[in-house]
Amino acid sequence: MDKKERGVFSGKLGFVLSAAGASVGLGNIWRFPYLAAKYGGGIFLLIYIILAMTFGYTMIIAETAIGRSTRKSPVGAFTSYGVGNVIKAGGWLNAVIPILICPYYSVIGGWVCKYLFEYLHTDLDTIAADGFFINFMTGGWEAEFWFFVFAFFVLLVIFLGVNNGIERVSSFMMPVLVVLAIVISGYVLTRPGALEGAKYLLIPDFSRFSWMTVVAAMGQMFYSLSIAMGILITFGSYMQKDTSIENSTVQVEIFDTAIAILAGLMIIPAVFAFSSGNPETLNAGPALMFITMPKIFAAMGFGRIIGILFFLLVLFAALTSAIALVESAVSTMTDEFGWSRNKGTAIMAVIMIVLGTLSCLGSGPLGGIKIIGMQFLDFFDFLTNSVMMPVAAIAICHLVTKYMGLWMIEEEVMYDGHPFRRKKIFDFMICYVCPVFAVIILLSSIASAFGWIKI
Repeated sequence: MDKKERGVFSGKLGFVLSAAGASVGLGNIWRFPYLAAKYGGGIFLLIYIILAMTFGYTMIIAETAIGRSTRKSPVGAFTSYGVGNVIKAGGWLNAVIPILICPYYSVIGGWVCKYLFEYLHTDLDTIAADGFFINFMTGGWEAEFWFFVFAFFVLLVIFLGVNNGIERVSSFMMPVLVVLAIVISGYVLTRPGALEGAKYLLIPDFSRFSWMTVVAAMGQMFYSLSIAMGILITFGSYMQKDTSIENSTVQVEIFDTAIAILAGLMIIPAVFAFSSGNPETLNAGPALMFITMPKIFAAMGFGRIIGILFFLLVLFAALTSAIALVESAVSTMTDEFGWSRNKGTAIMAVIMIVLGTLSCLGSGPLGGIKIIGMQFLDFFDFLTNSVMMPVAAIAICHLVTKYMGLWMIEEEVMYDGHPFRRKKIFDFMICYVCPVFAVIILLSSIASAFGWIKI
């Protein structure tokens, strides 16, 4: 693809909102509150923020600089700085991850669409009833329909392009998402007993500190900031040269962390207020969003309105992340195979339908088929999040330190006189700490998936 034809963000705001949209997703809303509640509330939040300002900051800077310096998606970016099968494999690993994540992520996005639709017209007690979510998820074709609804909207945005699609949608959805998060958390905090939940989340209790708190916060930060998914390299390639990489990175960090905190303030105080103040009543993953929260909404004043606003917020978060995943995949296809944007999007649509259908029906009609004891959705999640992403992060660190050189990252960050205020932190982290952290995440995630440890 000719560089003149490559899409670009209109400016810093376009990049920040799009990158923040990629980062703010389901992980912020259903994983962060659960982990924060499980691992000590305030102490987990403190460690998470420290890691985001060091590990997260370093990886965002590196990936964005790699993308902008090469003006290419992950495969081309990697091969621009090295040759050989190992370096090319690192690029393809970063490129394949979003191709595998987006189909099953869109299945979950379909679940969100279903619940938003139900809150518009169905009785709250029906939605909160035991078995409502399980019956829908395992029903097969209804879940498939809502998966198609979500996937259609994502692909439509990609067809529209970088400026008219991704940037425009992110510029609308992200501010609305913030407003919705503030409104819902503000209302929840007015419920009797909710302030105890807020204190639990915001005030560190150092007696609750453990090594597992660090490991859990490390893993959450890794997934929450969309590190090693190829997205930030792709979005960096759309970034204008006069935009400050460091300032943009800080703003993405603040945006992502703020949404995670607001999600915690929506969910943890609600659980304290309506579940006798026991944070252990929070469930992980889908159970939190589709079983626990509907029960709380049914017991809450203005539950229908709050339910509608909550699932609208979750839908926006899921859409912006899914759009970023598909964009990274389509960018790779256009760069590496010379396809038009429309052809790349059409190919990605076929991949999404095939793999997404497996994930969707894997909880129902195809439930008897398992890979290493996992249904399709769980297997794709394990493969990408627990195995491929940590290895991709190690590949990025290796690319920067062994092939590009720190000076090239520094030159890109400081282009046109922009400062690099945390240069020493970046150099130390990318050389010595980030690879070790990625290995820890890899080993702990695999151990957790097979039940050897509990995270």
